[in-house]
Amino acid sequence: MLHELAIVGAGPAGLALAIQAASRGIATVVFDARASPLDKACGEGLMPGGVRALEALGVALPSRDACVPFNGIRYVQEDGSEVSARFRRGVGLGIRRVALQQALLARANALGVELRLGCGVSGFSRMPGALSLHTEAGVVRARMVVAADGLASPLRRQAGLEGCPPAIRRFGARRHYRLAPWSDHVEVHWAEGVEAYVTPAGERRVGVALLWDAAHLGPRRHGELLARFPLLAERLAGAPVDSDVRGAGPMARSVKRRIGERLALLGDAAGYVDAISGEGLSSAFQASSKLASLLPDALARHASPRALMPYEKAAAAAFRRHEAVTRAMLLLSRHPAARRHAFAVLARRPSLFEALVAAVENLGFPDENRAP
Repeated sequence: MLHELAIVGAGPAGLALAIQAASRGIATVVFDARASPLDKACGEGLMPGGVRALEALGVALPSRDACVPFNGIRYVQEDGSEVSARFRRGVGLGIRRVALQQALLARANALGVELRLGCGVSGFSRMPGALSLHTEAGVVRARMVVAADGLASPLRRQAGLEGCPPAIRRFGARRHYRLAPWSDHVEVHWAEGVEAYVTPAGERRVGVALLWDAAHLGPRRHGELLARFPLLAERLAGAPVDSDVRGAGPMARSVKRRIGERLALLGDAAGYVDAISGEGLSSAFQASSKLASLLPDALARHASPRALMPYEKAAAAAFRRHEAVTRAMLLLSRHPAARRHAFAVLARRPSLFEALVAAVENLGFPDENRAP
């Protein structure tokens, strides 16, 4: 049997593409080595553009035990000084990663996507008119393959699309606590060499993701890093732990390009800078929308890479915008004195921080679901 589209990776990016491809009548199969949704290190905050994209996919949101809206971003320094801004268009959504993936799986299944969970893919080979995927259940042929297989992406490496190794090695770790969110904003707490991202992820749950520079701090346990934020640690003191610690990294990944012969990269596999800007999920949904819009023509033209060039150009442009803003934010993380000066300026002129949050909202692909 020859499949039209095979997607490797059942994370949010791969499932969003599967939903959109199936909605366009494209027979789609999704492979993932995991038999069920995997809890993964993730900030779990959807920016407003990502919320609109999720709604456009027709995904039914879980109960408020697993998701809750938030209205903006707040930055907090060691001394408790802060700046905050509300979103200008819509609201964000804090949602447990496993709940998001389960909701996407349900929508994909309802649309007739063939889900082969618990079936890993080790590589591929080329043949006339198709790629042959080497899966745990045997060889599967597809006219086009999309690698949405994460930061380390074995398929990206085999396809020769891997970029240069990252110069900066940043890592992340996330844990949940069982208590009611104290803010309707995502909070970013800053300390020297590390940031803490506090996201409401249910009516009685907050997620705390810690990001740090390995060159500055080296390997660290979640509790050791949390101790660098006395105000946050005090607020969490006594709260029951609601999940195991999950880690990820190094985060930065580069690619030579995102399309090849009968193959495209999507999500984290398509390149990543850092989680500091907090818009990874939103960008993944927007990228899947752009790629899906090109698939019918690409398949009609025998999966010609030329047909996917608009995706490559849009993805490269979005990556450059994201990289510029993210590197500026990373400079503040590495240089506390400069960060404190910047905070003082933002505190005097809140409109500047509002503009920064709006810029982060618009980092990804053009928002096709934006209300006029």
